[in-house]
Amino acid sequence: MGLKHSLCIGAYPGKDAVYHLEKVKEHGFDGLEYYAWWNLGDLKQLAKEQERIGVGISATCTRFISLVDESQRDDYLEGARQTIEAARILGVKSVISQTGNVLDGVPRDTQRANMVETLKRCAPLFEEAGIVLEVEPLNGLVDHMGHFLQRSDESVDVIDQVGSPNVKLVFDVYHQQITEGNVTRNAVGYLDRINHYHIADNPGRKQPGTGELNYVNILRAIKDTGFSGFIGLECGYTIDTDLAVEQYKNDILAKL
Repeated sequence: MGLKHSLCIGAYPGKDAVYHLEKVKEHGFDGLEYYAWWNLGDLKQLAKEQERIGVGISATCTRFISLVDESQRDDYLEGARQTIEAARILGVKSVISQTGNVLDGVPRDTQRANMVETLKRCAPLFEEAGIVLEVEPLNGLVDHMGHFLQRSDESVDVIDQVGSPNVKLVFDVYHQQITEGNVTRNAVGYLDRINHYHIADNPGRKQPGTGELNYVNILRAIKDTGFSGFIGLECGYTIDTDLAVEQYKNDILAKL
């Protein structure tokens, strides 16, 4: 299929990580995004299950969130260290971080500077581990009112200020369609700062093909750049998940 794909935990409601990994393998995909790694239990046992199945967790999240609140910096860094250790056990190479919500009464420039400083302190930890920390802008109109980073241009500016090859973005096409549109140009134009993509259709955040986004064109443009990271199906499903995934492969991926 060219592009690497991941399913996200929750694609099969009520099913555990091992079940999802088996489904990833069944569909010929390449990884599973499991966000709250601290809920996985025995990580070494899960690592053995990954080896048995032949696919593993490709992305997880930081233990703590706020990047804009300087008073939470130590907690964020400690959570980053814990997450890196978990990622090492599981072979995870991508760690996603939201930014936290806007702080009332604090200038936006100050909050952005706090974020840059915290990310700069994180960068050596992730560089040493060979793991990429991915900052994720989210839309504030529908799903994440008050989230600090929403636009891709401001997000890229933050990444450029940090200046580390191991601090990048996850570009969520659904969120950026709501926030700013112009998704194909931005998804390709900022490629060197993007580590992986999330996809879902809009409106509804369901599987690609159910809304207004032309995923054949969007994914073709990404593929044509030679991008080698993951495309994560972070979406709900309007029909049985197995049928929806196969339909996505037949109706969209087959046309790239």
